[in-house]
Amino acid sequence: MGTSVLCLEQGPWMHQKDYPTNFLDWESRAMGPFASNPNVRRLAQDYPVNDSASPIQPLMFNAVGGSTILWAAHFPRFTPGDFRVKSTDGVADDWPIGYQTLEPFYATNDRMMGVAGLAGDPAYPYHEPPMAPLPLGATGNIVASGFEKLGWHWWPSDSAIASRDYEGRAACINLGPCTSACSQGAKASTDITYWPVAQRKGVQLRTGCRVKEITVRADGMADGVLYYDQDGVLQEQKAEIVVLACNGIGTPRLLLNSKSPQHPDGLANSSGLVGKNLMFHPYALIRGIFDEPLNGRRGPGGCTVWSHEFYKSDPSRGFIRGYSYEGTRGAGPAQEALWGMAAGLVPWGEGHHEAYARLHGHIAGMVAITEDLPEETNTVTLDPELTDSNGVPAPKVTYTLSENSKKMLAHAVERGKEALSAAGAVETWAEPLLRPAGWHLMGTARMGTDTARSVVNEWGRAHDVKNLFIIDGSIFVTSAGVNPTSTIQALALYIADRIKQNIGNLFD
Repeated sequence: MGTSVLCLEQGPWMHQKDYPTNFLDWESRAMGPFASNPNVRRLAQDYPVNDSASPIQPLMFNAVGGSTILWAAHFPRFTPGDFRVKSTDGVADDWPIGYQTLEPFYATNDRMMGVAGLAGDPAYPYHEPPMAPLPLGATGNIVASGFEKLGWHWWPSDSAIASRDYEGRAACINLGPCTSACSQGAKASTDITYWPVAQRKGVQLRTGCRVKEITVRADGMADGVLYYDQDGVLQEQKAEIVVLACNGIGTPRLLLNSKSPQHPDGLANSSGLVGKNLMFHPYALIRGIFDEPLNGRRGPGGCTVWSHEFYKSDPSRGFIRGYSYEGTRGAGPAQEALWGMAAGLVPWGEGHHEAYARLHGHIAGMVAITEDLPEETNTVTLDPELTDSNGVPAPKVTYTLSENSKKMLAHAVERGKEALSAAGAVETWAEPLLRPAGWHLMGTARMGTDTARSVVNEWGRAHDVKNLFIIDGSIFVTSAGVNPTSTIQALALYIADRIKQNIGNLFD
C-alpha cells in the first residue's frame, strides 16, 4: 500500500526568469533580495535570526529548494574517517553509522543531483561521478599549480553542476554568480532535481506554510502540526509520521517551540541537547593578485579544485583535526570593487581606477573550510523578544569560536598564502574569519544510540517520539572539514529508506 506524503514549505516556488543574472543590476540584487542572509533579505517567507552573540552569521534561504537555490554547489562527501573522530583523535563522538552505510545513498544522490567530477581522488574511496569535471579555467589551474609546486594533494572538485546536458538540464555556460541562483538551470537545486520526480510519484507540496509547532497526542506521540498559511491563518494538519527538514537552526527552533505537558522542555528534548552543539564551518578567505589575466568570475565560483593536504590531525600543527581548501575565482565588477575598498587595496580618489584595474580579473584564491568540533555551549535557543511576522519566537544563536578553530584558521591562512605565492601571486591577502559564512548549520539535534547524549537514533528517529524523524544537518554528530550538503542528502535518502523498510513495525 502506498504512503500519502505532504510537504509544508514556508517559502514559494522560485522561477529562473526572476534570478539576478537576468537583469543588468544583477550584483545589486544578489546583495539584496537574493542575499544569503535572511536578516538582509527580510522577505515575507524569512524569519529573523538573532546572531548578535556569534562571530559567524547564519545563512539560509526559504523556498522550494531551500538553500540549494543560493549555494555554490561544491559537493564533497565526508571521508570514512569523518565518522570516527572519537576513535581516531579522542575528541567529540563517533557517529553510529559509517561511510559504508551511506555509500549507496551518496551514489544515488550523485545521480539525482547530477554531479560532475573526476574518479580516483586518493583522499576518498573510489567512486565515479556521473559527469566529467567542470573545466578548471585559468583560476583553477593557477591555484592547482601552487599546490603542485609544493607537492600538496589537490583534485578537481566534485560539483553539483552539469558539465554536459543532463536529464533535461542544460550544461553550465560559465556565467559565474552561482550563489545568487542559476538562471541556466545547470546548477542542481532540489526544486529542479528531486521535486519533479517526487511530484510525479504523488508527493504533495503546499507552499507559504510556516509551521508554528508540532502537536502531540496524550501518549506523547506526534500527531501533526499547527501552521500559518500564506494569509496568516492558523491551520492544523494531522499526520501519522512527522519529518523535519528545517536546517540546523530551524529544526531546534521548532522543537523548542513545541512544548506540551508531555514534553515541557520542547519536543524530543529529554536529553536537554536540542539546540546544543551547534557547529558551523569557520571559513578563512585567502586571495592572491596575479599579473596575468585570470578571466575574473567566469566559471562556477567555488568549483575548481579542492585540497585535503591538511585534513587529518597532525600534532605538530598544534590543533586537532583539520581543514580542506576550496579553490575560488574572482567576483563581478561591483563586488570586486567593494571588496578591494574594504580590504584597503583600492583607495577613494587618486589612484582608484589603477588600483581597481590591478585587481579585477587578476584574482584567484581559496577558502579554508575548517572542522568545527561540537560544544554544548554553542546553542540555538528561542529569543525572548524577537519573533517572525506570525509571532513565532525567532532563534537566537550563541556561538564562541574555539581556540582549536583559531589555530586551524591561522594555519590555513599561512599555508594558503604559501600556495598562492608558489603559484606566482605578486601579493596575497587574507581574511582569517569570514563573518558572513554560516552556510553550514549542523549538530543541534544530534544522532546517537545513547539517549542521554543524542536526540535521534542511528536512523533519524527521535528517541522520545517514535513517529518523529529529522533529516537535516541538525543530526550531524561532527562537522568534518568539507561542505555538508552531499552528506545531508545521503542521510535523508538513508532515513527515508529505513522508514520504508520498517514501516510495518515503525512504532514498536
